[in-house]
Amino acid sequence: MDYQNRAGSKFGGGGVASASLTNADRRERLRKLALETIDLDKDPYFFKNHVGSFECRLCLTVHQNDGSYLAHTQGRKHQTNLARRAAREQREGKNQDAANAALLPGAMGGVQVKKNVVKIGRPGYKITKVRDPLTRQLGLLFQLQYQEITPGVKPRVRVMSAFEQKVDEPPDKNFQYLLVAAEPYQTCGFKLQAKEIDRREGRYWEWWDEDSKEFWIQVMFKTEREERYSGVPGLAPRS
Repeated sequence: MDYQNRAGSKFGGGGVASASLTNADRRERLRKLALETIDLDKDPYFFKNHVGSFECRLCLTVHQNDGSYLAHTQGRKHQTNLARRAAREQREGKNQDAANAALLPGAMGGVQVKKNVVKIGRPGYKITKVRDPLTRQLGLLFQLQYQEITPGVKPRVRVMSAFEQKVDEPPDKNFQYLLVAAEPYQTCGFKLQAKEIDRREGRYWEWWDEDSKEFWIQVMFKTEREERYSGVPGLAPRS
């Protein structure tokens, strides 16, 4: 291919590189620079997820290959987050030392020291719509993967109203949130319709599989009739 006839190029030169070629060359240089300074086996923020992609636990970004991740580590976002993490750990370290000093003999007892857990990102998850064939109730089935969960820890679930959370402002009364927490992963929040959850046996259940490290949650919503007449005296509930 003749590159010397490109616009802006000199006679005998290789031509002016396009923006995509320039970016590709920059990423390759960053990758080579990172290979000289970073050992992926010892990088605490390098994580291969369940679908084969690579994640940065610090920046919560996904990369298709290790070269893309290495180039990301030399970028402004990763370096800025590293500096913020170092400053925060230093600050929390001082607070931890002060808390430990309060527990020395002679000090007041009963003070609970908060654990400093480094979060490793969000777990993989799958959501399936379900319907009860008898009651025609609609629901959702959540499957979450916690391959790196802390030994002895079981995921916990909580349903939060729109007025308790601080993410979506102003609060919308038409929605509620299902929160799932398990150390050292970040807490997952699922935005659901603000319909009453049927907590009867067989309708709402949780199951933690220790072998596959998979957490299952089934949530069934009450029908409009059940929501309307659930509090009516003398009306037998549907089984």
